Amino acid sequence: MKLQRPILVGGLGLSFSLWMLQNLHHSMVQIGEFSLLSLLAVGGGLWLLKSNRTQNSSQSLSSVPVDRTTVEASIAKAQAVVNQLAQETENPLTVGTLREQLTRLTAELDRQEMIAVVTGGKSVGKTTLIEVLKSSWCQNVETGSFSLVEFQETPPLFVKASENSDVDVLTHANKSDVVLFLTNGDLTDSEFQSLQQLKAINQNTILVFNKQDQYLPDERVSVLQSLKHRMSSIVVATAASPSLIKVRKHQEDGCVQESLELPTPDIQQLTQQLGEMLTQQPEQLVWATTMRKVLLLKAEAKNLLNEIRRDRAVKSIEQYQWIAAAAAFANPVPALDILATAAINAQMVMDLGGIYQQKFSSEQAQTVAGTMGSLMVKLGLVELSSKAVSTVLKTNAITFVAGGLVQGVSAAYLTRIAGLTLVEYFQQQEVAIHSGTVLNLDKLRQTLRSVFQQNQQMAILQSFVKQGVKHLTPQPQQLQLVKSEISA
Repeated sequence: MKLQRPILVGGLGLSFSLWMLQNLHHSMVQIGEFSLLSLLAVGGGLWLLKSNRTQNSSQSLSSVPVDRTTVEASIAKAQAVVNQLAQETENPLTVGTLREQLTRLTAELDRQEMIAVVTGGKSVGKTTLIEVLKSSWCQNVETGSFSLVEFQETPPLFVKASENSDVDVLTHANKSDVVLFLTNGDLTDSEFQSLQQLKAINQNTILVFNKQDQYLPDERVSVLQSLKHRMSSIVVATAASPSLIKVRKHQEDGCVQESLELPTPDIQQLTQQLGEMLTQQPEQLVWATTMRKVLLLKAEAKNLLNEIRRDRAVKSIEQYQWIAAAAAFANPVPALDILATAAINAQMVMDLGGIYQQKFSSEQAQTVAGTMGSLMVKLGLVELSSKAVSTVLKTNAITFVAGGLVQGVSAAYLTRIAGLTLVEYFQQQEVAIHSGTVLNLDKLRQTLRSVFQQNQQMAILQSFVKQGVKHLTPQPQQLQLVKSEISA
């Protein structure tokens, strides 16, 4: 492996040069670990402080007015992600499918059919409500420019044995223009969470309190008030299939005749709200639905792109983690271990940034690497990783190079954590179409903590340490490799 990387070669060369100077003039290079990391942290802090001044321009869908221009701009962004995927994937069929879907979404902006999804738990009256709406409302309603209103029923939510998960059901609901969410009483926690998910993606939702006739008048009013208090969406009460009621008729001869009669379905509040939505804002409903579909398609393309890039990134991380291990294993000066590792991590930052189209200059890469080291120290990850590696090594036969093994494996482990953190961070960002990158320090810190916790499982540590020992045990070969690459 030829290390044709300027930061990496320069950093390793500087590390070994300082080691030689230290042997000649011991007092010249008494560099403490804290002072070196502080220097790196200051540089990283200044650069990232400047970066943080740039506010995140991404906004949730619910805060962005959805008009035709906004949707068309989102389609263009999704197209750019698909085009980027086409450049990096080896599966043209997937790209072709995504492009066909984008074409259909562009045409859907002028759709003349309204889609309403009826969802809710089991036995809340979904099927009955649809039948009543079709028979008594759809044939008579004036829908403005729309020629048809189609009602679609989802499988019941909150049924563990159901073949369709709640996520699949709600995803289907997200692709409709309006969702009728049925409940038979006050909301359960599961129902409330599902409604919050619909609200988060700006779905037009009407909460339908069905079977209100099964409650006493006072109870009916109480439940309806509770629903309106808890939800910001439209709330209506219906009785799609009212129960039989006993009717008494007084005859002329003074006799009383009793009989059971079936009341007319009570859906007036619901049809009034539906009629207003379909006649006053039909285009906005279609645009909002198209926007949700575009975002889903864009997310699908981004996930496919991230999978491809992650495979490439992990190979690069593995390469640099073992270079860091060899450098730390061969270098007896702790402060210079850090200097070499920082140089290795800086070059890794540049390579990972290249994979994710997040371009860094050499100065920025060094600053990011220093900042990552500073965060690791502040979060206590350096000490925790060293203790964890030492604990695992104690379970194996320890030779006289045990100290070097701890340093080497720890350096490799922290390099891997830094690399995986950047990968996770980049995957959460918008797909970059142009060069120029800023980092959000808070998000980077959160991601670093999360990645470290995920990789602290004992099974993962044991496997990693075994790999590290395997790479570092032949000390002469590893040391010769590093020295030969530096002198090349």
